[in-house]
Amino acid sequence: MAEQGLRSTEQRRLIIDKFFESAQHLTIDELLGRVRHEDPKVGYATVYRTMKMLADGGIAHELNFGDNATRYELADEEAHHDHLICQKCGHIIEFEEPLIEELQERIAARYNFEIKHHKHELYGNCKNTAECEQRLAHTGDREYSK
Repeated sequence: MAEQGLRSTEQRRLIIDKFFESAQHLTIDELLGRVRHEDPKVGYATVYRTMKMLADGGIAHELNFGDNATRYELADEEAHHDHLICQKCGHIIEFEEPLIEELQERIAARYNFEIKHHKHELYGNCKNTAECEQRLAHTGDREYSK
């Protein structure tokens, strides 16, 4: 925080704790809701600035899955993963597949190209429609614009 010119406040520590506790891909609004359970005085701008600081510092990744919402996940350069995203309910599944990674390296080598980073996102719909409908009912209408 000091490197970013920000004071280390109790609110920022709470935001960071709630973010680190989550295994989900949180939006600012979702994180704000979790933080406000413990401190209702925390504002949107404080959460936004804190998450921006974490992203700029390489601690969090900003993700956009086409639903006009920036999501954040903990950055872990040692454990790369990709995403399956349901366009109906918004459910996000992380996966790792060594064959995809190997194929990417072979393609890069074929074209004499050095990969610095990549992201692999697959969009579709949940096959288990009952679970998908249940998530929709729980979170409201999250169907992405196509």
